[in-house]
Amino acid sequence: MIAAGEQAMDGEDVHETGVGEADGREAGDRVPGGRGTRGSAVAGAAVDRNEIARHDRGILLDAEDDDWAWRRRLRANPATARLYRLFIGVLGLVIVVGGLLLVPLPGPGWVIVFAGLAIWASEFEWAQRLLDYAKDKLRAWNGWVRAQALWLQALAALATMAFVLLVIWAMLKISGVPGFLPDGVEYFLQNTLAL
Repeated sequence: MIAAGEQAMDGEDVHETGVGEADGREAGDRVPGGRGTRGSAVAGAAVDRNEIARHDRGILLDAEDDDWAWRRRLRANPATARLYRLFIGVLGLVIVVGGLLLVPLPGPGWVIVFAGLAIWASEFEWAQRLLDYAKDKLRAWNGWVRAQALWLQALAALATMAFVLLVIWAMLKISGVPGFLPDGVEYFLQNTLAL
């Protein structure tokens, strides 16, 4: 058996778990990258309750899954827990839907979607898993783009810029040129760009 904190043959940190843990592991089970037993700190390292909550197969975060005392108090009372979860669910829904509506427009549409997911993830474990998945995919995409040749990165940037300009043109074609623009800009948009 490998002692807690030692490295396995493949170089991965391996730690032992405690007895009777919520995820079904037994004493002495190896947890790659673990931080020791649940509910304890190993050599001064704090327990990541959110990481534990992501893997305990629950739908909602439990009172003991949270580091913030005021949220633990809310979750301890079933009535306030339901109200708080309803509030977080509705707030996250409004922000995610608003962000999705803004995605095709120039601006921070995806940032707003991720903010809504983060709000949901503060209360719902499925949202934590979805947010982690989206972050992993975004990191993988960024890593792939950075590994490409400079000309391919420039081509991707040009394609993105062309798409944004096309969306702006289509929006102005449908809604018309705003009247608050200076006359010269209005004339250019209407005559040169066929708006």
